[in-house]
Amino acid sequence: MLTATAAATLLGALWFVPSANATSDSPVRDAVGTSPSPLVTEQARIAATTADTSVTGTRLADTGSFDSTPYVIGGTLCLTLGAGFVVYSVRRERLGF
Repeated sequence: MLTATAAATLLGALWFVPSANATSDSPVRDAVGTSPSPLVTEQARIAATTADTSVTGTRLADTGSFDSTPYVIGGTLCLTLGAGFVVYSVRRERLGF
């Protein structure tokens, strides 16, 4: 019964995970602009001029990563809880409860 409950909980949680469909829900616009916008061409000019800088000034881009510490701690706790259930089940089986 515990396994069925865990499986149902997992499937229920996965229900809310967004899908990675490559299609859009909205219809495609008929007219697609062929010329780039002024903002895009300005960004391209800036990128072209900054690409000529020396290699010593190269810095990695900020990826905007978030603090994953709570997720690591929560995952470790869940893993420990699951391992504890396994140990408890094996112990009960060996002792004949």
